[in-house]
Amino acid sequence: MTDPMKIDRLTRRPQFLAAAKGVSQARGAVVVQQLDRQDGQTAIRLGFTATRKVGGAVVRNRCKRRLREAARLLAPLHGRPGCDYVFIARMGTADRDWDRLLDDVKSALTRLATPRAAPDVGDAAKSPARASDDSRPSGQDR
Repeated sequence: MTDPMKIDRLTRRPQFLAAAKGVSQARGAVVVQQLDRQDGQTAIRLGFTATRKVGGAVVRNRCKRRLREAARLLAPLHGRPGCDYVFIARMGTADRDWDRLLDDVKSALTRLATPRAAPDVGDAAKSPARASDDSRPSGQDR
């Protein structure tokens, strides 16, 4: 039997600020920020936050409890070892259906786990919108 992945908590403000400099994904009722620590440790560290825009203290605490449980279930399966994750509650987190919230967290984690290729600079100059502008007759104004 394999050893379960170690999961720690982010507790200090500088850890949250460092994760904010990484990549992020917004899905439905949650925003997930990810930072690859590159320190050689395999533990996943998780942090949870909710701003006052979400609601009062009771609502913010409910949001964080729900996100903690969703992360407890999904981070070992879809998280990358050696990364920090910050889960940010959005307006609908407290009222979101549990299955939809789990789907939001899962899709954000899987999207962050798959590396994306850097966009090619040459393709930006040949955008499809530019090609359609050139196809108009020269006598027509915008």
